[in-house]
Amino acid sequence: MKILFFSDIHSDLKALEKLLDQDADYYFCAGDLVSWARGLDKVGELLRRRAGRVFVIPGNHESTRDIDSFCDTFGLENMHSRSRQFGTVHLAALGYSNPTPFDTPGEYSEAELERHLEPFSQLDPLVLVCHCPPKDTLLDQGSGGRHFGSSAIANFINRVSPRYFLCGHIHESEGVQANLGSEGKTIGINVGKRGYLLDLAII
Repeated sequence: MKILFFSDIHSDLKALEKLLDQDADYYFCAGDLVSWARGLDKVGELLRRRAGRVFVIPGNHESTRDIDSFCDTFGLENMHSRSRQFGTVHLAALGYSNPTPFDTPGEYSEAELERHLEPFSQLDPLVLVCHCPPKDTLLDQGSGGRHFGSSAIANFINRVSPRYFLCGHIHESEGVQANLGSEGKTIGINVGKRGYLLDLAII
């Protein structure tokens, strides 16, 4: 079972077409298909060709209402704050980011992120997908070496140790991989719009 994860398309239709041309069983957008929720219909028309095999969560540029309507219109599956099981592997996802200076539509407080993550804590083995990366890691390092990720997500990874963690949000860290958690047991990837193909059979 191969899933192609990607994030932060921000209306780059050519990049999205290239991703959808790749062979995978499922396609998973980890948020920010567009900016400020504008232009979702255009990306939806492209994603429709893989309808029934596309998972979506909202980034900080989309609200849950935006993504609910978007998925209903184009035959996609909203995975925000939900999980699915493939064989023995649990796939869980949470959209939105921690607060930003820009007051974008999809932001949670750290307490809200913690509350939404908690139902996933007993899932094992777990592949966790969030729009936002964990704080103070290689995955959340932006301009000037500053870290913009979520402490709630970092704490969850330290405590639960998912097998894989996939995210986006911080464009400067696109493509970065790192071992996460207190013992480095979690393989973390900031997938960005270049994407990352994960074969669940290796878990």
